[in-house]
Amino acid sequence: MAETGAFSPQAAQYTETPAVIPGAGPAQRPGERATVRLREDAQEEPPRYAPEWLQLREAADAAARATELLDPLRIRLVNLPSRHGGLVVHDLGCGTGSMGRWLASRLDGAQHWVLHDRDPYLLHFAAVASPRAAADGSRITVETRRGDVARLTPDAVSGASLVTASALLDVLTREEIDTLAAACAGAGCPALLTLSVAGRVELTPADRLDAEITEAFNAHQRRTGLLGPDAVDAAREAFAAHGATVRLHPSAWRLGPDQRELTAQWLRGWVGAAVEQRPELKPRADRYLADRLEACAAGELRVVVHHNDLLALSRPTDRAA
Repeated sequence: MAETGAFSPQAAQYTETPAVIPGAGPAQRPGERATVRLREDAQEEPPRYAPEWLQLREAADAAARATELLDPLRIRLVNLPSRHGGLVVHDLGCGTGSMGRWLASRLDGAQHWVLHDRDPYLLHFAAVASPRAAADGSRITVETRRGDVARLTPDAVSGASLVTASALLDVLTREEIDTLAAACAGAGCPALLTLSVAGRVELTPADRLDAEITEAFNAHQRRTGLLGPDAVDAAREAFAAHGATVRLHPSAWRLGPDQRELTAQWLRGWVGAAVEQRPELKPRADRYLADRLEACAAGELRVVVHHNDLLALSRPTDRAA
């Protein structure tokens, strides 16, 4: 999730694998091949996102996602071959499961959600809080799979009816996005990939440092080969190259006085990433952040953080679920 890439809250400690949750399924069924690989040093890597931050942003995410993409998605899902057994939805980098809570109740029919994340704490949270009924009351079941979604194996989404992700594309490389597009094309399934940063931010009232902070933040997002604000264009090209029809729609956060806590946390992460990228900004950025936080607390600041949602409609195959 790109916004959280610049934000480093204290991650919750997790010391043991959670018990199997009734209705959620185990982390991996006996004899099942893993569809994502953990890095060799994965046990030493800290959790990427804190659940407190993901919970804080959930309402803004839900309000921002492009509902305009749902009708073409529903039409494709209805026409998928072999759908009689229900939908199989793979949620990549599920975090606390907010995508499932937003989408599952907007789709008809039985659904089985496969939640992928490398953090066992987040997987546990997502499974517990997942919805249990579709829009028409059909049953929803859930299972979890632990692994790094940036290292998908070729059969990652084999048998999927739909692949979803939220705020994921911008923390992938071009090669990883192409692997994802190829996997969806191979499965013949659509992909709904929401809330990828667009590299544009509007703050009201404006400040002359806004543009400089934005530029530094965008450079930070592109570090170590990650695509950051270039991710949606790269994904559109990758899915199109694999024969998919691609639709884009804006999905901006619009934060005002009612979202002060989220705005303040976002500001700290946004400015902090900019300073990490360009340390010489620190003296000015410190003053800028203090002024912005003061305006936020007073209910005088409004922020628009631009994102894009992408719907890729791959050609159905006889492997599509």
